[in-house]
Amino acid sequence: MTLEQYSHSTVMIVDDTPGNLALLSDTLAEADYRVLVATDGLSAIEQIRYLKPDIILLDVMMPGIDGFETCRRLKANPDTANIPVLFMTGLSELDNLLRGFGEGAQDYIVKPIRPPEVLARIAAHLTQARTFQRVEHASQQVNFSAVSINSVSRIIWLTPTAKQWLNDFAQQNGESGATELGDWLPPPLANWANGAIKSATQAGQDSYADYSNKFGFSAKIALSPHGGEYLLLLQKSASEWDLEALRSSLGLTLREAEILMWISRGKTNKEIGMILDTSPRTVNKHLEHIFEKLGVVTRAAAVTLVLQQSSSHLN
Repeated sequence: MTLEQYSHSTVMIVDDTPGNLALLSDTLAEADYRVLVATDGLSAIEQIRYLKPDIILLDVMMPGIDGFETCRRLKANPDTANIPVLFMTGLSELDNLLRGFGEGAQDYIVKPIRPPEVLARIAAHLTQARTFQRVEHASQQVNFSAVSINSVSRIIWLTPTAKQWLNDFAQQNGESGATELGDWLPPPLANWANGAIKSATQAGQDSYADYSNKFGFSAKIALSPHGGEYLLLLQKSASEWDLEALRSSLGLTLREAEILMWISRGKTNKEIGMILDTSPRTVNKHLEHIFEKLGVVTRAAAVTLVLQQSSSHLN
C-alpha cells in the first residue's frame, strides 16, 4: 500500500485550534489529498450534507458539541455512518478511548500531531473503507445477501440488501417494523433457523436444512468461524417477468411494470433510476401510481400482491 493510492481522496479536519488546522492542512495538501476544514462539530455536520469526505479527523475537545457527540450523530445517520472517523486527542485516559470507540470511531491519533503517523493511519483506514465498499457494492449486484445470527436467531450483522429483504419477508408474512441489529429474525424464518440449528447440534452435524417459501425466498445456514454465530445466505428468485401480461392484467403502464419488477429484486429508487435512465423522483412518482392502482401502501405489499394474484405472469 502506498500513499499515492489515495491521493485526491477527501479528508475533513474538525478542530478549533488554528495551529493544528494549519499543520494538518499543509501535510494533507502536500500528499495530494483534498482538504475540508471545520472548527466545530455542527459546522462539520452541515458541510458533510453537501460534500461527503472519505475520512474525518475529529478533535475531541471543541466548543459546542464535542467530538464524541459529533461522531455519534455522524454514525446515527445512514448517509454518513460508513465514513471512517479518527479522533485526535491529547487525552490518554482509558475511559475516553473506550468512549470514542463506543461512539463508532475507528482509531485515535494522540497529540502532538506527527505528520508521518497521520498519513500512514489515513492510508490504512482508507484501504479498509474501500475494501468494505467493494464488498458492499458486489453484494448489491447479485441476487443473494447475508445475515449473521446467534444461536437464538438474533441478528448480529447484516448487509443493506439483507435488511431490505428481511423487511419484505416480514411484511409478506403479516409482520411489520424495520429489521435492525439486535432484532430477531422475522417468523417463520426464525422458527426454521432455531429448529435447524437445534437439530444439527443434537445430531452433531455440520449441515443444516434449507428454507424456501412460495414467494421465491430461500435461505441456507452455515456455522460461522466465530463461535456461537451462524451465517444465513438469503436468496431471491430472479425469474423473468412477463411485463406485457403484467401490464394488461393489473392496468399498469409498461414502465410501472418494469419498476415493480426491479422492486421485487431488492433495488432502491436510486438504483432503479440508474437502470431505467430516469431520476429517483420520477421512480417515486411511478410508485405512487402503482400503489394507487393496486390498492396498497408499501413496496413489499405491491410485490406480494403480484406474486399471489398474478403468478401465472412469471416465467
